[in-house]
Amino acid sequence: MTFQELGLNAPILRALADRGYERPSPIQSKAIPPALAGRDVLGCAQTGTGKTCAFAAPILQRLSAAPVPGRPIRALVLTPTRELALQIHESFEAYGKNLPLRCAVIFGGVGQSPQVERLKRGVDILVATPGRLGDLYGQGLIDLSRLEIFVLDEADRMLDMGFIHDVKRILGWLPKKKQTLFFSATMPPEVRGLVDSLLSRPVRVAVDPVSSPVEVIDQRLYYVDRGNKTKLLASLLEEQRVKNALVFTRTKHGANKVAGELVKAGISAAAIHGNKSQTARQQALADFKKGAVRVLVATDIAARGLDIEELSHVFNYNLPDVPETYVHRIGRTGRAGRGGTAVSFCDANEREELKAIEKLIGRRVPVVEGHLWPMQALEALPRDKRGRVINPEDAEARAAAKERRRAQDAVSQSPAGKRKEKQKTAQRRKEIDPAAEGEPSAAPLAPAPRQRRPRGFRASATLEEALTATAPRGQKEPEACTDFQRPDPFASDVVMDATARLLSPRSRPGRTAPPAAAPAKSRREKQGKAEPLKKNAKGPKPGRTSRQEGIKAARQEETASARGKRQPAKGRGRGGRPPEVVLRTGSQKDSTEQPSLMKPYYLSDG
Repeated sequence: MTFQELGLNAPILRALADRGYERPSPIQSKAIPPALAGRDVLGCAQTGTGKTCAFAAPILQRLSAAPVPGRPIRALVLTPTRELALQIHESFEAYGKNLPLRCAVIFGGVGQSPQVERLKRGVDILVATPGRLGDLYGQGLIDLSRLEIFVLDEADRMLDMGFIHDVKRILGWLPKKKQTLFFSATMPPEVRGLVDSLLSRPVRVAVDPVSSPVEVIDQRLYYVDRGNKTKLLASLLEEQRVKNALVFTRTKHGANKVAGELVKAGISAAAIHGNKSQTARQQALADFKKGAVRVLVATDIAARGLDIEELSHVFNYNLPDVPETYVHRIGRTGRAGRGGTAVSFCDANEREELKAIEKLIGRRVPVVEGHLWPMQALEALPRDKRGRVINPEDAEARAAAKERRRAQDAVSQSPAGKRKEKQKTAQRRKEIDPAAEGEPSAAPLAPAPRQRRPRGFRASATLEEALTATAPRGQKEPEACTDFQRPDPFASDVVMDATARLLSPRSRPGRTAPPAAAPAKSRREKQGKAEPLKKNAKGPKPGRTSRQEGIKAARQEETASARGKRQPAKGRGRGGRPPEVVLRTGSQKDSTEQPSLMKPYYLSDG
């Protein structure tokens, strides 16, 4: 069977021929015809069998047959990892280079601005990872209301990486009427439940038994102690003249460590894992594909989706916890029916993982005897207080992370670290405000907090000083200014502010609080004796008159005496409102005797 017999149009056939595709793979020959007919497809095939072309070619043909003005997003491909998203985007660009369709890819780990600009120009096909798709959709930058085709690739890997809940949330954003293409290498129960809720009468396409390794791959097993794995790896790379190799480790720290030791041994190597920036990961992968780097050390983030042509060897430096991951790892070699070699290292702590792998694939992995570093440590696995097995790789990674944090803290507290932090602060300032380039780098981004003045502090001794301090900025000072000789002193609240400054408390030796209860006491003396309290009468008890009540009583008495009238009874008069302002006729005539805004200043204890 040829691609032309599958019903693909001429522009796509020319693009496939330029890529060197002659005959379709089993998954392509079974999935492309129903996908072209608009049916839902459930594809289950092991990695490296050409699933990307199985859904990319039908999507390109269907969208090009009925163009839509405005270029809304008509096809969405959801994939778990950034590397796989980039690879799928490259495939769409290659297969559709002769078609007037636009494809874009979005993923996390990089700035969103270039991706948003690409989306604003209009795209027909969007390849995305769940995290970045959710971010941009939440910002209102993505519209999926006119979606026609939805592809969920590597669904079981979505489940392993914890994206299954994000996938279900994204499904709620999509229109109900659409074509769905669902591809997965394995079918665990959770994925089956998602299939039943997502697909409508799908065409089921299965190639090879689920989770079976590629038959053409030469699998080998070496029993070796954990401390000698790197030595054995370097020895095999040189003895077998390995052209390029992909090495899988258990932890990110282990990937960095193995890559560094290989470089010390004279073998070009690079590490790729989740702690690396997206730019560093893409650079390492590009160097590996073009041959600048001989060995690429990776964690399971690269266990799927990496399409490296003519990859000769895959090394399992650590055996995976999940048996299915072993299949995806070794599937990086032997792609498209080519041969390849998969080498696995097993120490005393990984025997249980080896049993699970052999149970899954239904055969024993051939063991290589007589190498230079045979396994000698056969002691039992260490366990913690709860009886759980302690993996030395994990413990070493945690210890390295703590040491790295301590080193970072020590560097940040050193003078050089503080200077570097100031430089970063200045750089952030320039990014926020380019006009602040000339300011010193040591200037903080936020203003320093105002210091609280001590109690009793008074900034000005006279009204003239207070007026000078509270004058508006830029106002020209007269040569001689006394009292209110400044021009138009009542034009604003300058006088109020100056009076507040002048009347603010000032600490003086021997100053005492104003007598609060004295007026009330003199009043009782004038009456001869205190009136007896009535039973159940409201009000404070004798001897417990508060300072505020004494001040209030004194003010009421003085107001009544000034009017020459009798003090009104409680509850009558102005109905609880503040008393009327009455100017005093005595010797003290300043504003402090009136109920005004100045009271907090002279009533304070100082």
